[in-house]
Amino acid sequence: MNDLDPLLTPEGRALLDEVRDTDPAHELAVATRLRRDHPAELVSAALGQARLRQRAVVKFGAEDAARMFFTPNGVEQSTRASVAAYRAERMRGLGVASVADLCCGIGGDAIALARAGIRVLAVDRDPLTAAVARANAEALGLSGLIEVREADVTDVDTDGWDAVFVDPARRGGRGRVFDPEAYSPPLSWAVGAALKAPRAALKIAPGIPHEAIPAEAEAEWISDGGDVKEAVLWFGTGAPGTVRATLLPGPRSLPGRGLPDPEVRSVGRYLYEPDGAVIRAHLVAEVAEEVGGGLVDPTIAYVTADALRPTPYATAYEITDRLPFNVKKLRALLREREVGTLTVKKRGSAVEPEELRRKVKPQGPHSATVFLTRVAGAPTMLVGRPAR
Repeated sequence: MNDLDPLLTPEGRALLDEVRDTDPAHELAVATRLRRDHPAELVSAALGQARLRQRAVVKFGAEDAARMFFTPNGVEQSTRASVAAYRAERMRGLGVASVADLCCGIGGDAIALARAGIRVLAVDRDPLTAAVARANAEALGLSGLIEVREADVTDVDTDGWDAVFVDPARRGGRGRVFDPEAYSPPLSWAVGAALKAPRAALKIAPGIPHEAIPAEAEAEWISDGGDVKEAVLWFGTGAPGTVRATLLPGPRSLPGRGLPDPEVRSVGRYLYEPDGAVIRAHLVAEVAEEVGGGLVDPTIAYVTADALRPTPYATAYEITDRLPFNVKKLRALLREREVGTLTVKKRGSAVEPEELRRKVKPQGPHSATVFLTRVAGAPTMLVGRPAR
């Protein structure tokens, strides 16, 4: 049932304001009380929307989330506002004044583009999703820049638009879709649409194989606060075939220079953990060169060096101990150091961090970080702390 329209009425909007901060634990009592004066369906819709707005705060911020409308899929699949704003600013920097936003969802990217002063045609084939996108444009005062159209994106003529942005659906009935040709629409269609436009950006899963990236595209991996959020294929930027990792906030952008794989070397005083976007973009070699280091193992994306050279593209740790993988030895070491707060990181190890914590039972006033990894092929535990 389309439960959006009743929420757009004066009664629905007033009810949304009333249930805005409802604690989920008290929802049943609140619903029982409100149903005395309002239709049950409207109360359920308002409480459901309040729940979605609370979930959306992490992506859109409290102020926007409190005014916007959402669907469950829309909250899950929409772009984080900081990422959308970065992409919109890059579009604006490329001279883009109008964008055809294909597969617009609830309108998160269209909102960011409009706030950058860009005129947007937002298209989605799902009637409820398109209605939500339209309601969001109006709620945020952006309907003058955003035209929402309910249509199949493959039927939309994008001639006359400065750029095309495509965010294909990457979820099916069984969860995430990993094959780019199983996207909806398929990546090959999106690439074709991009090549017809003066500029284009295609949002794709960060795990896309590099060999699936078209030669005409610039590929960018984006992380926000250390979490990899997406990859974008850019067309018309004048840099086909290049890769970059972009870190937010910032932004800080690391371009690829085609460096060979770093050499493997013995563990030094410092261990660098590259940002996930750097790893996805295959730019660990660029970080290794920047810090003057090498790899601990040819298959592991940990960089080691003897000197501390701060870089925004990796987190540095000072290594105090190196042990072969042995839980008893680690437990003894942590007890000797009185470590009660233990951060466990792993790369190239089958051991789960929580499992290790249960076995070593850390106790004490101090903290440490242990890396479960391989060093020159051997299972190894590296113990250290964030470098200062």
